[in-house]
Amino acid sequence: MTSPPPSTRAIWLLMLSSAAILALTMGARQSLGLFIQPIVDSTATNVVSLSFALAIGQFVWGAVQPVFGAIADKTGSVAVVVWGGLLMAAGLGAATMFTSELGLTVTLGVMSAAGAGAGAFSILIGATSRQLPPERRAFAAGFINAGGSFGQFVFAPIAQALIAAFGWVAAMWSMAATTLLTLPLARALGGAALPEPAGAPAPITLSEQIAIALRDRSYWLLHLGFFTCGLHIAFLVTHLPGEVALCGLPAGVSATSLALIGLFNIAGSLTAGALGQRMRMKTILAAVYALRALFIGLFLLLPRTALTFYLFAAALGFTWLATVPPTAGLVGKLFGSRYLGTLFGLTLLSHQIGGFFGAWLGGIAISRFGDYSWMWIADMALALLAALFCLPVREARLALPNPA
Repeated sequence: MTSPPPSTRAIWLLMLSSAAILALTMGARQSLGLFIQPIVDSTATNVVSLSFALAIGQFVWGAVQPVFGAIADKTGSVAVVVWGGLLMAAGLGAATMFTSELGLTVTLGVMSAAGAGAGAFSILIGATSRQLPPERRAFAAGFINAGGSFGQFVFAPIAQALIAAFGWVAAMWSMAATTLLTLPLARALGGAALPEPAGAPAPITLSEQIAIALRDRSYWLLHLGFFTCGLHIAFLVTHLPGEVALCGLPAGVSATSLALIGLFNIAGSLTAGALGQRMRMKTILAAVYALRALFIGLFLLLPRTALTFYLFAAALGFTWLATVPPTAGLVGKLFGSRYLGTLFGLTLLSHQIGGFFGAWLGGIAISRFGDYSWMWIADMALALLAALFCLPVREARLALPNPA
């Protein structure tokens, strides 16, 4: 007996709950760059050490997603999100008590990042894809992704205001408490999975599916593009406040810029999700990467005023995580939704390996050269390469062997 298709109300409840979970985990995680200077000013650590701790966090956030995705694919997503919320809250709270370099690496780089990874894209998009018909999945991925951007839009100015008014410790505890709201929201992820559409390949095991994916060239090209995406995002979210400070602008410009990135990515994510139902997803993905290169080039040519940062944030925000819906959609097209949490989680691992280098190399650049010029140039070049990587991606569904 197959499960009946979900009602419109159930679909919206699923998408809204997933988007809210991502808003909470991404909003807190993407606002940590605002804490760098306050932590450096009040502890024995320095910018390079803290950048390394946050770089570890970028890697851990990606590394845990295929693991949590595999657990969610086998046992369900509810428990994964609940335990992740508890771990993230514990890590953020403990960061206020263990402010050595090692303490910040463990709390912010491992605990909070791993907790955030349990309530991130691969788990949430995987859970919703299994409960939705194929024609709804691209829009759902864009909608959930927009939730993460909304979280950044809300969290960044609030975190900056709390830091200014009460100090970074109180602001960090406030974020820790807020992430616990993911626990009741997780209940909506426990619905029954729909059967695959007619003509889908015969069921195979997770290990067989991973082996097939790792032999596929298109899957690896998606990994390469996502590596570049992660480097961009981690560099910007970690070091944009430092770039603003180098230009002699107030800290409020950083918070407003991060909020604008989140706000405009809501539009970008929804646009990418909607276009994914009408256009080839690899075309959307290539256009997003190419636009990033263009926007970075224009930013380098313009005078560094508050207005320039706001315009740059709005433009780049439109492409910020608009790569997620088409990338998840392509993985789903190639391999189906059964193990999407794991397979998309592996692409997010590549994303966060890039994120590690973006956060870490940004700290090295400012320490060695006194500015971020080389990082901006590398960002632009890698965006162009990522656009080219998308062109050979195959969009037809991969024919899987029947194990019988």
